[in-house]
Amino acid sequence: MSRTDLNQGPVARQIFRVSAPMSVGIFSVLAIGLADAFFLARAGDAALAAVGFVYPVIVAVSAFSVGLAAGANAALSQARGAGGSEKSVGRLALHAAMLGLGIGLTLGGAFWLLSPWLFELLGARDAVLDNILAYLDFWIASFPLLVLTMVLNSAFRAAGDGLTAASVMVATALLNIALTPVLIFGFGPVPGMGMAGAGLGTLLARAAALALVIALSLHRGMVVIGAQPLAGAVQSVRDVLQLGLPAALSRGINPAGMAAVTAAVATLGDTAVAGFGAASRVQAIALVPFFGLAAGLGPVVGQAWGAGEARRARAAMRTGTVFALLYGGCVAALLIGLAGPISRAMTAEGNATSYTADYLRFVGWSLAGYGVLVAVNAALTGRSRAGWAMGLSLGRICLVYIPLAWLGVTAFGYPGVLAAAVAANLTALWGASVTARANGLGGIDARIVRAPAERLGALAGREPGRAAGR
Repeated sequence: MSRTDLNQGPVARQIFRVSAPMSVGIFSVLAIGLADAFFLARAGDAALAAVGFVYPVIVAVSAFSVGLAAGANAALSQARGAGGSEKSVGRLALHAAMLGLGIGLTLGGAFWLLSPWLFELLGARDAVLDNILAYLDFWIASFPLLVLTMVLNSAFRAAGDGLTAASVMVATALLNIALTPVLIFGFGPVPGMGMAGAGLGTLLARAAALALVIALSLHRGMVVIGAQPLAGAVQSVRDVLQLGLPAALSRGINPAGMAAVTAAVATLGDTAVAGFGAASRVQAIALVPFFGLAAGLGPVVGQAWGAGEARRARAAMRTGTVFALLYGGCVAALLIGLAGPISRAMTAEGNATSYTADYLRFVGWSLAGYGVLVAVNAALTGRSRAGWAMGLSLGRICLVYIPLAWLGVTAFGYPGVLAAAVAANLTALWGASVTARANGLGGIDARIVRAPAERLGALAGREPGRAAGR
């Protein structure tokens, strides 16, 4: 499974072969945040509130690594689709990894310097702020390792191998979750470190993951060093940055916006922040299949576009749209029906539980709109339109979600924030459809809305004709 021509076989099957294992991998990574929240909720109210503040910010910073990896994935998958040699593609992967490490060190250093000011601005005070900074000392040290790991994983996904990338992610999560309670509460000779222990667990797990993925990349030839490792580096960096920077900003915009919305929620008190933060982490888990879909959709569209097969790229986009709508409906029903039990499991105090449950009940039904946005952004990046994807995400957050959240919390309190989230997701559905159509990827048509299940089955059962032209 090391290398696969994603232009062969049914589109839905090729998306699935990458998306399915990546969904498991992404879920395992997000499960780290849930495990941290679960254990830290038992470590005290200050720790739980600290997680509510820090989670959207670190997800925003982490999303930068995911976006940079998406840019590397697009460049690598297009190079493969255009018939590039293994040596040239492997050298491109090496240059992307070097770029990722440099950006990770730079961004991590800036985050470390600015974090005290940033979290004070967001409303963190006293013991809550102390917990945040104790956690970030270790988490920031792990950030360059995360960026490098994600970029190297993208080399496997670009070759149609989602299993290896997902396996590394799962192994990282299992190690991290195993270390978390030991380092938070202490065990035997290991002293309890509180929130700092959760950060240290993340650092140790990411270091182990990086060592594993470097070994696999070199062994399988996904990264090629050669006699002249820097040959063509300038062009490689230009290609990756052209796609990676807009993709990174696009991926980071949503969680960064959540941090701004968390600041609005903070005007209601630490309990509201704790409940909202718990709901955000549950939502992140619910969105995993959307992100898994994006992980598969990107290389399929990228290889198709690199080979000049625009029709196949549009078929992949239709498949992704149908899945997003179908899954979005299913997850809405689950979140609405299980809001109470989920909320009680994720919080340790009564008032925070009610905030979490309200979010899941009222925002859950609109998540399909956000799912379509995620799918369209992945396809746009795969066909070298990452700037459009960034514009979509920026518009959803900055023009709709943040302004309406602050207006809503001022006028109506917490229900105003929930209404803003719903409005942002529905706006995303419309904007993504229009943008996909404008960029030659099709949009949501009446047939998809009327009969999504039949449409998905038809797409899965045939291979679209191989037509060139853009």
